Amino acid sequence: MRISPRTSLNNGVLIDRLGFGLYKVPPEEATGLVTMALEAGYRHFDTAAMYGNESGVGKAIGGLAGLEGAAGGSGELSPALSREDLFVTTKVWNDDHGYDATLRAFHTSMANLGLEYIDLYLIHWPCARKGLFPESYRAMETLYREGKVRAIGVSNFQPDHLDRLMQTAEVVPAINQIELHPWLQQAELRKKHEALGIRTEAWSPLGRGQVLRDPVILALAAEHGRTPAQIILRWQLQLDNITIPKASSSDRIRENRAVFDFELSDVDLADIAALDRGFRTGSHPDNVN
Repeated sequence: MRISPRTSLNNGVLIDRLGFGLYKVPPEEATGLVTMALEAGYRHFDTAAMYGNESGVGKAIGGLAGLEGAAGGSGELSPALSREDLFVTTKVWNDDHGYDATLRAFHTSMANLGLEYIDLYLIHWPCARKGLFPESYRAMETLYREGKVRAIGVSNFQPDHLDRLMQTAEVVPAINQIELHPWLQQAELRKKHEALGIRTEAWSPLGRGQVLRDPVILALAAEHGRTPAQIILRWQLQLDNITIPKASSSDRIRENRAVFDFELSDVDLADIAALDRGFRTGSHPDNVN
């Protein structure tokens, strides 16, 4: 039972529009949470070398045979899953920028995950002052051509970083994964993505929980009979973003998936658009090196 519709990246690879984020999930908890998410219908998982939980994610994926006959949300039995049913993202960390270092980091991630290929490989941060991200991306292009990754992209890149990358890149990034929520809507960067054919993927889509308390979001939740998280995730999807909320319990995992059976009106969308205040819950990319 796949809960999320899929969308096409710029190379034709399909990705679930709603995924499961694993930022700051302890390694010892990752296997159980990914297994719960799989049972709830998630098929898209986002990890990173820096998170330290790639092996836990891989252990859950490696145990797919145990999902045969698992109950789906409708109470019906789900068939066993195969690797092709899943979409797994991981990222190269800042300490591994450079051509050879990125190749080594990739093979470490592959070994940790226990996979024969990775669906999406990203540069985690541009680390612009180091000036090595074009070389890391060149290594990723090599991995892409060798069929070890199905798509490559970047994370936390600002317009000037994209401009610099596109001076040498031969493969247009499939995704730029950025902090994006109602208090940080990044409209200009999203326009840049659209012009280049890059898909926008939102991390911290709920503003690390802070935006859930916004009065406008609370009012919309009451109006629609939904939770604040469901309102924000629905807004993300109606902006055509790919989004990867984190959840640490079975209830939240299931709550976050229930966003495909209602719509926000144009007035609702305008109300949320007015909330943008340029507020970051994480670091500005220019300050990460």
